[in-house]
Amino acid sequence: MSATGELFATPAEERPPHDAPLAERLRPTRLEDLLGQEKALDPEGPLGRMLARKRLASLILWGPPGSGKTTLARLLAKAVDEPLLSLSAVMAGVADLRKAFEEARRLRARGRHPILFIDEIHRFNRAQQDGMLHEVEDGTVTLVGATTENPSFALNAALLSRCHVVVLERLSEAALEKLLERAEAHLGHALPLDPAVRARLCELADGDARYLLNMVEAIADLPPEPVLGVEALGEVLQRRLPIYDRQEEAHYNLISALHKSVRGSDPDAALYWLCRMLAGGEDPRYLARRIVRMASEDVGLADPSALGLALAAAEAYERLGSPEGELALAQAVIHLALAPKSNAVYRAFGAAMRAAREHGSLPPPMHILNAPTALMRRLGYGRGYAYDHDAPDRFSGQNYFPDGMARERYYEPSGEGQEARLEERLAELDRLRAQRARGEGS
Repeated sequence: MSATGELFATPAEERPPHDAPLAERLRPTRLEDLLGQEKALDPEGPLGRMLARKRLASLILWGPPGSGKTTLARLLAKAVDEPLLSLSAVMAGVADLRKAFEEARRLRARGRHPILFIDEIHRFNRAQQDGMLHEVEDGTVTLVGATTENPSFALNAALLSRCHVVVLERLSEAALEKLLERAEAHLGHALPLDPAVRARLCELADGDARYLLNMVEAIADLPPEPVLGVEALGEVLQRRLPIYDRQEEAHYNLISALHKSVRGSDPDAALYWLCRMLAGGEDPRYLARRIVRMASEDVGLADPSALGLALAAAEAYERLGSPEGELALAQAVIHLALAPKSNAVYRAFGAAMRAAREHGSLPPPMHILNAPTALMRRLGYGRGYAYDHDAPDRFSGQNYFPDGMARERYYEPSGEGQEARLEERLAELDRLRAQRARGEGS
């Protein structure tokens, strides 16, 4: 077969070689073995009804990486016993589409109903998408496109109107644990992981089956002892970062001294270290960037004017240059050193970033998603949203965290400066939120 159109053999006829990637060796050969997509394969849903009558309509498979879109396309072709032609929109062009359609017409002449699978279909431009309309419309091919992008925006309306959209979900940690067990059964031995590390491995996969199996390959050859802990797992899976040139030690020592003097509310020491660096030939623009960082990291909302003043100092230097603009940097340093101190924003950002990494790509709750297209409205986007400006106290108390994720508190005001008022505001919002949850008014 050509590189542009490939008739996939069923796994019973063509099995991956023993040295193929683990993800390819463990690719399901039956629809019932596909993990995590029970909703898409619901017998009462559109796809389930198509399978029941052994005839597919054109489909768009929309889901995140590693959710099984390519596997599902292969299994659907096998389930309806029709040939599958495959293209990747990353590599293919209009000429490749023509060749695929020619092959499809030959198959149609023999009474078959070929399925054209196009991976990453959103990579096709408007002309390429328009070029498929006639063959999809007249039944030359049944199109199955796979995309990680929202079809409402990634695909032409004319093409989208001819297809059913099947939404695939990121794999749950329970599904990933089953996949981990399948990998161990295939390898013939258990992986040297304690229960906490197994759970961590599934968290790191972030709903992506392929990524999980790639990590399994990285640890598959380890001896059964010692069992890996979380820290050891990180060492095994770590990616090397480029080595950073740290030969100019004085540069880093002096900027550390400046930063810590500001944090320690010592304007005289801070000015001294600022001038030491300027006298040594340090780029004032670098100092300006670090001063802006100090405003957010060490003062934050205890003095909301600090960030604006730091930015103004950086802009003043850009306008005036040296030596006139350096005075603005000195003014900012003194202001920051004397300002009330709070690292609450810094700590809140760090805590929220850790949570974002740990929880992966959980989607926002459906009620706060915009629904600019009919497809998105049918899928429930925006349903049940309460407009806060119309609520008592202009506060609805709705949940804005992902479904299934407990509410977390990241920002804890220090009580210094303006943050004392913010602390009171947060307490009031907590009271109102609890009141709304009980269904009470203001």
